[in-house]
Formats: sequence, C-alpha cells, structure tokens
Amino acid sequence: MDVERLKRSPTGRLIRTSKDHWAFVPNPLPPSGLDKFSADFIGILSEADRGIGALKALSRLVPNPNLLVALYVRKEAVQSSRIEGTQASLSDIFYYEASKEKPKHADTLEVLNYVRAMNHGFSRLKELPLSLRLVKEIHLKLTENVRGEKMRPGEFRITQNWIGPPGCSLADATFVPPPVSEMTEALAQWEGFLHSDDSIVPLIKCALMHYQFEAIHPFLDGNGRVGRLLITLYLCEKGYLEYPIFYLSDFFERYRNEYYDLLLEVSRDGNWDGWLRYFIRGVAEQSRVAEETGHKILDLQKKYRQQLQTESVSRSVFQLLDMLFLNPFASLPGVSDYLKITWPTAKASVERLVKLGILKEVSGRKRSRIYCAQELLDILGGR
Repeated sequence: MDVERLKRSPTGRLIRTSKDHWAFVPNPLPPSGLDKFSADFIGILSEADRGIGALKALSRLVPNPNLLVALYVRKEAVQSSRIEGTQASLSDIFYYEASKEKPKHADTLEVLNYVRAMNHGFSRLKELPLSLRLVKEIHLKLTENVRGEKMRPGEFRITQNWIGPPGCSLADATFVPPPVSEMTEALAQWEGFLHSDDSIVPLIKCALMHYQFEAIHPFLDGNGRVGRLLITLYLCEKGYLEYPIFYLSDFFERYRNEYYDLLLEVSRDGNWDGWLRYFIRGVAEQSRVAEETGHKILDLQKKYRQQLQTESVSRSVFQLLDMLFLNPFASLPGVSDYLKITWPTAKASVERLVKLGILKEVSGRKRSRIYCAQELLDILGGR
C-alpha cells in the first residue's frame, strides 16, 4: 500500500490499527466540489441520462418485460463474475439452467448465484429499501454453497481484510479497508447517504455509492460483485429503471484495469473527476448497447413469429418460441414442464423449430438432448 500518498489523500484518512498496520478510512459522502463539472462532463452525463431513459422506454414497449430481464440479468451476472476471474460463459449459464444438470465447474455455480442474488434484490425492493439489511441478504444469496461460503455469508466481516494480488499478505496489500469499528461507522454513513435528501444527480450519486462500498469492503468475499449488483438495484429504486435490464459490468470488464485503477486513485489521490467520468461514460455506452441489443432481440422474435404464422404451426410451437426468449437453450423435459404439455407434444414442437432452423441440437447425445436458439444467443453475445 502506498502509505505516503494515502496519508495525503483528500478522500479519507490513514490510521494505525491495533495490530500496527495501516488502513484507509474513506470520508463520509458526498465529497466537496460536485457543483464544478465542466461542460464536456455535463454532455456525457446528459448522454447517459438519455440512454437510461431510452432503456426504460424500451422496457415499456415489451409485452413481457421479463423477456429482457431474464436475458440481461444473466449477461450482467457473467460479466460481473468474470471481472473476479471466473471463466463461465453466458452459454454455460443458459445451458445448465435448461438441462438441470449439476454444473461441472464452481465458476458456473457462482454466476448462477449472482442471478439469484439479483432477482432476490429486485424482488425485495418492493418491500424493503436499499439498505444494509438488504445488502446482507444479497450477499447471502451470492455466496451460498460456493467458494465464499466459509467467509460469513450474509454477515459483515469481524476481522480485517485487504486487497492485492492473489496470495499477498497484509504487509504487501495494495489497499487495506477500514478496521471493523471504523467499517461499522462508515457503513452507517453509507446507508444514510443512499437516502439523504440532496440535490446530487442520481447517476453521480450511484457512482459515489459504488466507490464508497468498495472502499469500505465490508465482506470477507464478494464485495466487488455485491457492489456492482447494487448499481442496477439503485437505479431501479430511484425510478431510473423499472426492471433490472442494465449490465454495466460489461463495460467494467472491457476496461477492467481502468476500473480498478480509478477506484484506487479516488482513495489515493482524490481523483473523483476521473472516476465519475469513467462511470458516467460506462452508463452512456452500456445503456446504448442494451437498448440496441433489446431491439435486435425484439426484431428477431417478431421475425420468428411471422415465420411460424406462415407455417401455420400449433399453439404449443408459439409457446415454445416465447420460452426460448427467456432462455435460448431447451430440453424436452423442460419444455414439457414449463409449458405443461405432454412429452410427445413437446417433442413435436421442438422438432418443428429444428426443421425451421430456429433450434439446433447441441449436446450431441441420443438421450437427454439439449437444443439451442443460436441466433438469439449470438445477439446476446454481441455477435
């Protein structure tokens, strides 16, 4: 840890702990100077506002918004987890959800947990504000039965943690968050800031909130994933989004080094301007990507439905098509259960979509086959 630079930081204070190491305690939010943005920054902020507005409008155009929610939440889960080094792909997640098979790799389980955590958080926002209580609930869902399960799932840490290269010691850490007593106070201040009645633009407040959570680092594991998940939930709670159909982690993953460097620069040098520009640029870019992807998905669904109408297929084939837009992978048992149709009807419906080129068999097995709507999966993958 760069002790000398952190001692001079305008963003917080460096303290000696009871075990005689240095730790950084961030100042309460908000920082000063938030009324001094340049014209070009205001332009980026306006673009981000328009992008989020267009994304919100898109969700209102979709007869079933869960179509985009199911697809986008999984996209966010994959990209956020990838930042932490997991190797699971979007197709892995859809495949295992459709097949009901036990994932072969722990990485896949972690991403599936992220999906559950996001869904839980969004559902709970209907009855509980974004709060420390909800943060702990989300963390519990995120870390159940995976690598973090021995690190106090759903509970804030009661020991010191640190950030640095894999295997590094506290003495070699890049950054040491607040000790437990200061962490508890900082979390209370963070929660108060979320609901303070101020004039700070919500997107800027969201960026401040994310930095502060990462600087406090209140869990022994999963801080990055929880902190990124909170971004979408915050935008939903503030009414910027009606559904969690925004995946900013895709931007963070593409510019991962910049993401980590700028978070550290806020703590070390007080570089709020760099962090806010990066964050707002990400919102502008990803809202545009999400909107464009959404329209491609809806256009594809419309094309397929017109194709089915021309072929005069049965009602169950149309239902199967709609099912695929929640998960591009399907199995015969899954189709039969979800649509509540007989096995022969499910088999006939799947075979019809295979014949029409909408589905293809991808498992290579004679039994327990898995089918995929590849064109839809390619859109989600950005191809």
